[in-house]
Amino acid sequence: MIQVGEKLPEVAFSLRQNGEGSNPTTQDIFAGKKVVLFAVPGAFTPTCSEAHLPGYITLADKLQAKGVDSILCLSVNDAFVMAAWGETQNAEAVTMLADGGAEFTQAIGLDMQTSTFGGVRSQRYSMLVDDGVVTALNVEQAGKFEVSDAETMLNSL
Repeated sequence: MIQVGEKLPEVAFSLRQNGEGSNPTTQDIFAGKKVVLFAVPGAFTPTCSEAHLPGYITLADKLQAKGVDSILCLSVNDAFVMAAWGETQNAEAVTMLADGGAEFTQAIGLDMQTSTFGGVRSQRYSMLVDDGVVTALNVEQAGKFEVSDAETMLNSL
């Protein structure tokens, strides 16, 4: 598993914004920026839709006031699903980033096998990344939602 102080691996993600698709790389997203990245096991799932994503939407202004350049929600889903989920959640302040093939998730060692739920998915976590280097990492225990929430991230800034 990636650790505080380590640089994120270089991968390409999938992103849909304003009806257009793109494949930004780790370098494109994180270079020269302070970024909050939080990951969820799946779009449209209960805890993710009722608490995790909404918390970051609600506290986006406060996170940005603390110097955060962007807030990213990552899931091992495709870019169309992530864009649709973001629209239903009114997540304009959060970039909905797809790791469809789990390349990033596996490269940082935060993948999990969920079998019939959806196969390889991301563990639930949040991290603060400064210029591509992890400066804070909050990984949830399986089935928990206690340390990766927006309030915890805000308090750590």
